[in-house]
Amino acid sequence: MSVPCPKDFIAFTENLRIISIMFLKSLGTGLIGLFVLAFSAWAGTPALEGVVKDPTGRPIKGADVRIEAKNFSKIVKTDASGHYISDGLAVGIYKVTLVVNGSVKASIMNAKTQSSKPTQLNFDLTAKMASVKKHTHMVYVAPDTGTLIGGGRWVEVDDYGNPVNATTSNVDKMSGSAVSNILPSAASRSSTAVGH
Repeated sequence: MSVPCPKDFIAFTENLRIISIMFLKSLGTGLIGLFVLAFSAWAGTPALEGVVKDPTGRPIKGADVRIEAKNFSKIVKTDASGHYISDGLAVGIYKVTLVVNGSVKASIMNAKTQSSKPTQLNFDLTAKMASVKKHTHMVYVAPDTGTLIGGGRWVEVDDYGNPVNATTSNVDKMSGSAVSNILPSAASRSSTAVGH
């Protein structure tokens, strides 16, 4: 015995088939989206990170790390271990400046971020002093003959009287009082020789 199918039942099964297809398509799209999200999290997002240390190698807490690009600026602080991170950046080139206690300590002009992993920028501060220009002077060294006439030479010395040139090995270092004791006797000898 055959039972005739009512029209409503046929319409119901057709709607069920359409809903099943839509469900499978949205499920497939959701799985693809989940895969893309997981892959991008695994691949990493562009970030700058690093550690800031003082000249003794200890981490600096609370330092400002300024990250700047065209139409973009961000400041992050270092934590207790001197670590900083600035994530969620676009792939590009940034200027990164380290500021400790309001004073600029270092700048990196062309820090490049990459989409695959965070860019490491560590700041190891050194205790180097700025070089100070040495002051030098020229002094006259009399000849060994005891006269101030002819035969002497000029020698370049620093502020402490040390010869700057290593070739001047026979220069005696004297205090001001020792020089004043020598000069009057040399002057009296020369005036005696001239006045005879």
